[in-house]
Amino acid sequence: MLAMILTEFVMIILMQKALIRSEISKGYALLSGIRLNNTDYSNSKNVIKPSDFQNDFAKIITETGFSCILIMDENQNRVYSGGKGCDIQGELEAITRQTIRSGIKTTRFFGSTWWGGWNQGQDMIISAPLIREGRIIGGSSVALSFTGVYEVLRRTQYVLLIYILVNTVVFTFIGFYRMTRIVVKPLQRLVKRAEEYQDDNEIFFLSESEDNEFSKLSKALNRMLGHIAEDKEKLQSAVVSLEKANVDLKQAQKDIIRAEKLASVGRLSAGIAHEIGNPIGIINGYLELLKGNGISDTDREEFLQRTEAELKRIDTIIRQLLDFSRPSIEDVKTVSVHEIIEDTIGASRFHPLMSDIDLDLRLFAKNDRVMADSNQLRQVFLNLMINAADAILSSKVPKQGRISIISDVPKNIRNDSTESKDVLRIDYIDNGIGIAETDLGNIFDPFFTTKAYGKGTGLGLSVCFMIVEKMGGKIEANSREDQGTT
Repeated sequence: MLAMILTEFVMIILMQKALIRSEISKGYALLSGIRLNNTDYSNSKNVIKPSDFQNDFAKIITETGFSCILIMDENQNRVYSGGKGCDIQGELEAITRQTIRSGIKTTRFFGSTWWGGWNQGQDMIISAPLIREGRIIGGSSVALSFTGVYEVLRRTQYVLLIYILVNTVVFTFIGFYRMTRIVVKPLQRLVKRAEEYQDDNEIFFLSESEDNEFSKLSKALNRMLGHIAEDKEKLQSAVVSLEKANVDLKQAQKDIIRAEKLASVGRLSAGIAHEIGNPIGIINGYLELLKGNGISDTDREEFLQRTEAELKRIDTIIRQLLDFSRPSIEDVKTVSVHEIIEDTIGASRFHPLMSDIDLDLRLFAKNDRVMADSNQLRQVFLNLMINAADAILSSKVPKQGRISIISDVPKNIRNDSTESKDVLRIDYIDNGIGIAETDLGNIFDPFFTTKAYGKGTGLGLSVCFMIVEKMGGKIEANSREDQGTT
């Protein structure tokens, strides 16, 4: 479209120049055709007589389209002047006199009119000297208005614009048809095939019949989808393997937790067996006394009550041990941490390790409810209690052992989730042997232990870490040698 407009513009400019050159040539031809055969040379001077032109130029001006003509003799006197609508008579006379003096043909443009995007000359004057026998005997000038020229150009431009418009419509239709056939329809086919795509399709995009960009695109898409299908199969296989590995990992974690739990039960049992022996001995003594006949009814009643109390003590110890060692199904629910801590203390207070250790219980947290498995949480607290007691007994410095258990809900600590919830903090603090700085970063690793051979599995803190992390919590340790551990 733009090329057509530019072409039309160039054609109009060239046509305008050609028409102007044609008018100039016609003007000079008219001036050169003036015949001076009837010139009267009276008084030895060449004088142009008006009778030489009166009969010829009225018809010539009408036929050629010039607006006016002026002829002057060598003395610059007007010999002939004619024409209609000659508004530039003064300019015509001035140019004619200049031509007589210089003897040179002259072309001048006057006035202005808007055409072709800028101002153009409205009138043109052509002037030429009249020469006879090598001598200037006068001058003649003709004036032409470009109104007719511009009218021809306007008609031509109108025809060209119609031609451009018709061409634009035709080429637009042809271009739209070609675009629809080459681009739109193949795209519609690709979209339709994409909408109808199924995972089991072996060939997704059928190759176009023509060897063009869409055919190449279809082939490339088929290759890409083939790779995607292969990768999808590999991914599905990897997902199945990961699911199986995840199941195996969870089972291994349960086995580790169970093994550590049994190890803790074994340690508790070893200490509690001795603790049970004391009430059994007391019961045997009371039974021997009851066999005798020399006791009063009051003493008999007292011995029976004491025997019953010792039996209840033994029953409590055994039940707590059985409750802790019994296999449990994971049951996450809202539980009271304080109750679990107190229950754990009750289960461990009969252990010989705890006999000379003071317990400092400071449960300050107003809200101790958390979502957790109570059995696993009980296992964590019991492991921490036993480790603290072992650390105290391993200290080479004689001192009264002390374990502090503190609960709190710090205001400046939040959990790592996006939800704003309070965090329950539980501190187990002992004044035992402490942990070396080089070992502090490894205490939560599986099978890492600083205890003597046969006194530890190296799984206690690792299992605690696993359980707490699984519940969405964090477990950390701070310690210095011979200054205790938190």
